[in-house]
Amino acid sequence: MKCLVAIVFVAAAFGQQYEMGATIGYGFYRDGTIYSTSGTAQAGIRNRFAAGIILGDEFSDYVSGEFNYLYHDGHPFLQASGVKSDIQGNSDALTCELLFHFKKRERRLRPFLAGGSGAKEYVIAGPEPFPQPIPQIASLTTNDVWKVVFSAGGGVKFRLIPHVLLRAEFRDYITTFPRQQIVPALHNTARGIFEQFTPLFGVSYTF
Repeated sequence: MKCLVAIVFVAAAFGQQYEMGATIGYGFYRDGTIYSTSGTAQAGIRNRFAAGIILGDEFSDYVSGEFNYLYHDGHPFLQASGVKSDIQGNSDALTCELLFHFKKRERRLRPFLAGGSGAKEYVIAGPEPFPQPIPQIASLTTNDVWKVVFSAGGGVKFRLIPHVLLRAEFRDYITTFPRQQIVPALHNTARGIFEQFTPLFGVSYTF
């Protein structure tokens, strides 16, 4: 919320262009691993569709600020030799980002790079598996977990008609391992950074 207020304040101060839009895409995960004396298990989030909302302001010819919300319909899972189990879930990422454009606002085609940070919630929407598939390695729980998230990526904006932009972009959302949700057994070790690689396509309106 503070980030959105800051963007609106900057916009008012400089009298620049706002942008509102929506995106849809697909999230591919780079997952983690849990190590134990009983073996190893892959732990992560299933690859599923993603959808988002964009609120932004271009406060200079080459730099803009955006507030982004992204929903990802991915389920936490555990997988080991001969065992595969998941739990119904999803995630919500809220980020504030800066976009660095390579061309001025008046140009029809505008490539950009983006980066920022915020918070991401890994949400559970279903019951724990019973029995747990590999409790000697790890367990899936119903704990919702908030994590600091960093985002990076880039894309291109194409002005279709006055005030309407088409967007194609790629974002990488990075968090640490959600150990309170995918819980290693006692004395076991969880390693890996969770990365949600997300190509997105969208449309936005400028005013």
